[in-house]
Amino acid sequence: MAAIVPIAVTTTNVANKTLTSHCCFCSMQCSLMLLPSEKSPGLVVKPSPDFPVATGRLCQKGLLSLEHVLHSERILEPLYKADRSRPQAGAWQQASWKDAYKDIASRIQEIQAKYGNDAVSVYGGGSLTNEVSYLLGKFTRVALRSKYIDYNGRYCMSSAAAASNQAFGIDRGMPMPLSEIPHAKYIILAGTNIAECQPTMMPYLMEAKKNGAIIVTIDPRNTMTSKLADIHVRLQPGFDSVFINGLLNVILTERLHAESFVRERTVGLDQLSETVKPYTAARVEALTGVLEGVVRTIARGFAKAETGIVLTARGLEQQVNGVENTLNYINLALITGKIGRKGCGFGTITGQANGQGGREHGQKADQLPGYRLIEDPAAREYVAKVWGIEPEELPGKGVSAYEMLQKIDEGEIKAMIVLGSNPIVSSPNSSLVERALKKLELLVVVDLFESETAKYAHWLLPGSSFLEGEGTLTNLEGRVFHRAQVLESPGNSKLDYRFISELADALGRGRYFQYEGIEDVFNELALATAGGKADYSGITYERLIQEKGIFWPCPAKGHPGTPYMFKDRFNHPDGKARLFGITPKMPAEPIDKDYPFVLTTGRVGGHYLSGVQTRRTEGLNKKAPVPIAEIHPWLAGKIGLGTDSKIRITSRRGSLVFQVKVTEGIQPRTVFVPFHWGEELSINRITNDALDPTSRMPEFKICAVRIERVD
Repeated sequence: MAAIVPIAVTTTNVANKTLTSHCCFCSMQCSLMLLPSEKSPGLVVKPSPDFPVATGRLCQKGLLSLEHVLHSERILEPLYKADRSRPQAGAWQQASWKDAYKDIASRIQEIQAKYGNDAVSVYGGGSLTNEVSYLLGKFTRVALRSKYIDYNGRYCMSSAAAASNQAFGIDRGMPMPLSEIPHAKYIILAGTNIAECQPTMMPYLMEAKKNGAIIVTIDPRNTMTSKLADIHVRLQPGFDSVFINGLLNVILTERLHAESFVRERTVGLDQLSETVKPYTAARVEALTGVLEGVVRTIARGFAKAETGIVLTARGLEQQVNGVENTLNYINLALITGKIGRKGCGFGTITGQANGQGGREHGQKADQLPGYRLIEDPAAREYVAKVWGIEPEELPGKGVSAYEMLQKIDEGEIKAMIVLGSNPIVSSPNSSLVERALKKLELLVVVDLFESETAKYAHWLLPGSSFLEGEGTLTNLEGRVFHRAQVLESPGNSKLDYRFISELADALGRGRYFQYEGIEDVFNELALATAGGKADYSGITYERLIQEKGIFWPCPAKGHPGTPYMFKDRFNHPDGKARLFGITPKMPAEPIDKDYPFVLTTGRVGGHYLSGVQTRRTEGLNKKAPVPIAEIHPWLAGKIGLGTDSKIRITSRRGSLVFQVKVTEGIQPRTVFVPFHWGEELSINRITNDALDPTSRMPEFKICAVRIERVD
């Protein structure tokens, strides 16, 4: 490949003398410092003491985050494939940015002239800054005039977002700061492995436990997080709402609910009560294997605790019933009155670096900046005015991330621009994605490296790392903060916002993308969100730098921000939260005699998302060079697993072979495989692409499989 050279830190590419930034990985967004070092590359990463979220802490990924930035495989020049019909088979050739823009713009215009504006699509990412997320949405609708944009956050937070909007009238992953966790006396962690996914969040839980809190974890596996728990419920994937209905049944039957809170601040108790009546603790034991006494203990303990917090994550959300699962956990917090006051709350733990901000400002198919809906006439009129166009020029809503890939396979979408994502690894049933990408007449990928997706690109353009691009992000609490530029971009790589603006110019729409710098983009973003649910209009770069972050909504210049939501009212017009009676439904793919086991996927502590960065970080890759499947001793015995055996996992979509770890710490009929690898090590080649009907989240967590020994 062209343009692969080592990157060295020199005085010419150090941009910020203070060398303070924020980690590029999980949603904690811990602050870090780059300090001089005698060892190569001349800098070393240390935790920064001045950010209030994870003061003085970094996990292994954060400490090693400089390594991929300076990696010798970084793309430093625009690259293209001469063979347009089979780009994956050709060699990369180097080009100038001028030639890249000219060719990409002309091919987009040709495709749109032939097939219409919607034949071109954009696929974004949940680790991009707020400014770049905003610009991608604006670029798609103003420069391309296409309705087709979505992003990899659809695979992360969409079920939780939909549930929060239904129950509370607004979606902010955590409506209270992390600092509330130590004040909770009872904490339920459902479908989340914080110790490996957000390691610097663990001290909050440890402090709560030191203060006497009871901690319950609900997960099909014993994890590093469950080691902290007083009670661990090893629930088979797919039974989440059955189990929660059992808790709700006990609480309501024994009249342990917060009667005045429920009466004054919620709607829907009668429906909920009627729905959970059949789900006695005894019936839940029969259906799930969770002992009746355990169900009663958790229900009574949480209801009677003075304070309590429920935190959920992907384990229960990445299902075709993910929205309903999340709504049921919200029910638990609401009927016990544990929300909107000290030491109480319901929160969904955002996964990606900017998973919260990334979904607020226009990357989602149906949204405009500030959480406005693109089909709302008033929202269209307001945002169109900010952008300097007529409301009727804005396209309608598109479709979700995976549905865009399906539309490529079906022939409706002919071109795609991918920025900040690797959908061929992160998408379910990724063999379909691979087939679809081969059909594109134009695929443009902006990345630091040649990802698995980039191998199918016609153009691979060098993007900017987290240390090179200034901007703002919004962490899992809803705290907006400023991330400074630390290093200059190496080679001919380009800041992401510059690429978007310059491509818009090449398409003849540059007049809508005139920015002197990234702060100008944020100021326009703030204006575009004014009056929306996620209102940033009172936030400025100056305030963010001075105040170390501001919680949205912040609707005016003098407004202090909103760390605590729902103290007095919820975001529905009547101010009341909604309770929902959830009748548990089957997964899209139940087990049967041909596929008698459940495959579930997730993360390991050393890697992040599709592994494009972490698999190139030597210290991380050494710890987890390949995915390891986890199975129970019962299952190992059933298939006659030998000492040196591997296992073959087969679903209705294909078959893969993995190294295996036998552990009693997993539900007996469940096999777990992490998803951070590509090609024949990519578990998503065989996962199920069924979607939640509301959130359009794929069912990553439940896939019917058979397991065989491979010698």
